[in-house]
Amino acid sequence: MRSRYSAYVLGLTDYLQATWRPDTRPDNLDLTQTPPPKWIGLSIVAAQTPTDNTAFVEFIARYRVGGRAHKLHERSRFERIDGNWRYVDGEFLD
Repeated sequence: MRSRYSAYVLGLTDYLQATWRPDTRPDNLDLTQTPPPKWIGLSIVAAQTPTDNTAFVEFIARYRVGGRAHKLHERSRFERIDGNWRYVDGEFLD
C-alpha cells in the first residue's frame, strides 16, 4: 500500500499499472489534474490478511488541491498472484 501511495505522489503510472490485478486495472491511468494535488500524508488505519492470498488495507491519504485540504479514505482489497500482491479494488469510506 505504501509503495502504491508513493507511486501516486511521484506520478509513476507504470508502477501502478504493474501492481494492479490485470482484470480490474484500467486501460489508461491519467494522473494529470489541474491544479495537481499536493499529497501530504498516508495513514494506515487497519490491515487484515484473512487468507494467505487475500488482504485488506484501510487507509487515509491526505492531500491539498488549490490550498484546500482533502482526504481519501478507502478500504482496498489486494490479492497475491504468483507471489506478488496486486491491488484489486477499493471501497471509499466517509
